[in-house]
Amino acid sequence: MSISAQSWQDTANMIDNIMNKYKNDGPGAEFAISRHGTLISTAKGMADLEHMSPFTKTTKTEAGSVSKQFTAAAILLLEQQGKLSINDDIRKYLPEIKDYGHVIRIYHLLHHTSGLRDWGSVISHSGWPRGTRAYTNNDAFQIIIRQKSLNNIPGDEYIYSNSNYTALTMIVQRVSGMSHAAFTKKYLFEPAGMKNTEWRDDHTRVVHNRAIAYSKEDGVYVTNMPNEDTYGHGGLLTTAEDLLLWNQFYLSGKFGSPSLFSRQTETMTLNNGKRNGYAAGLSTDPINGWKAISHTGNTAAYFADLEYFPELGLSFAWLSNTTSVSFDDVPYSIRNLFVKNLPLTVSTELKTDSTIDWKKFIPFSGAYRNEKTGSGFKLYSKDNGIYLLPNGGPLRTINNNTLGLGRGRLLFPDKQSGKLTVITAAGDTVIYSAIDTALSDPASLQEYTGAYFSDETESYMYVELRDGKLFIYPRKEMEEELMGIYKDAFIYPGAEIWFERDIKKGITNFYITIARARKVEFRKVYKIN
Repeated sequence: MSISAQSWQDTANMIDNIMNKYKNDGPGAEFAISRHGTLISTAKGMADLEHMSPFTKTTKTEAGSVSKQFTAAAILLLEQQGKLSINDDIRKYLPEIKDYGHVIRIYHLLHHTSGLRDWGSVISHSGWPRGTRAYTNNDAFQIIIRQKSLNNIPGDEYIYSNSNYTALTMIVQRVSGMSHAAFTKKYLFEPAGMKNTEWRDDHTRVVHNRAIAYSKEDGVYVTNMPNEDTYGHGGLLTTAEDLLLWNQFYLSGKFGSPSLFSRQTETMTLNNGKRNGYAAGLSTDPINGWKAISHTGNTAAYFADLEYFPELGLSFAWLSNTTSVSFDDVPYSIRNLFVKNLPLTVSTELKTDSTIDWKKFIPFSGAYRNEKTGSGFKLYSKDNGIYLLPNGGPLRTINNNTLGLGRGRLLFPDKQSGKLTVITAAGDTVIYSAIDTALSDPASLQEYTGAYFSDETESYMYVELRDGKLFIYPRKEMEEELMGIYKDAFIYPGAEIWFERDIKKGITNFYITIARARKVEFRKVYKIN
């Protein structure tokens, strides 16, 4: 099928017009597109604002999580060499990881279904999140092995976690007897001809022709680099043209003998039989309606994207040294010149029915809790509709027993059974049970105050009451206000927290859940007056 009627020169001119967003005095980007062996590549903007060094096609830029496919490829090659099996229990190679009562296999790591909490998410509770300390892979591994529980039973859920690929990197090193950087250079980068690719395994090493990463704060660009030595889950320094060399290498069957292409793109269903589109460091979900093999990456202020469209014979690679929102649409505008949106055969949009009176849902107002994860929400009405904390609102009326919840929906029973059902955008069914609403009087809030310590983060959290409001922080400058959801449960931006009591009803500890790390425990060690 033809991608576009324009000639390559016409297309190149259109690309230049889009790339003109990048100015000669600001950050930039490089990209490369290959279609049936024909290559277009270019670079615009500055790689280094301090020295006013321009982006070129050989500027090394960090690829973020695009890096994961190289770690996955190393594991698959070791399996082909007979040195491991992806069916192996990971504790065969990483005995320091706790026995959680469920076997975690190497393939669980590859497909993000292991349940291992994301180490960066865990450490964000410590007051020293990624970017504030020079974490190493060994530091990350120590965080992983301190965790008392998993996010989920292995194979039950897909939860993206960098810990999976940190663990895989450790396995590569222990099984091969080489550093991960040395193994991948010998068996991946050099055979693929990737001469401008290396790992950021030592952030102090001088890297010639490297792009510096920049964020924009108050209208001014500031340096925002990943000053850490963790790699394997990310940390690949490369070029757009090198990434296309890699695509060509494995897509043409040259990686592995016989080719490991089918293993790289193989997906495994979850324990309940539902599809998980994440393969070996690669996403297999469609893009613009077309079959695709892809991955994006974002570390500090670097952004990357690598995509392949088998039906179109097209590969697309993008690297940038800024995540400024000013340039959000640039890579996808260029890709969309070649990959037009296919019309949807079936509409997945939930249509609003404005004839239904939202007031019929008011009797269901109150607090609800997910018994499995502890997460919860509060349903309440205001003058113009039904709202949900923390998601917001007003929620859309879909039919007589359904409200729209983002791309999912909230189902109400015919009678007040005390339970509500959430159908997520992925089609999962989650049951929430009614629970007592949060108390907000000063005497009740005072019970939660104190200093709490976590063995899992090796750090303290402090809860204080001031002016009738409850605040939490690991360090004072990181203070957040807690908002009540249900009795003993609160939220703050990006997180949920709930407290536990002893038989005398005194507060003993709390758990924090964020997107990639559920139920990180902090136990109360003393009161704050």
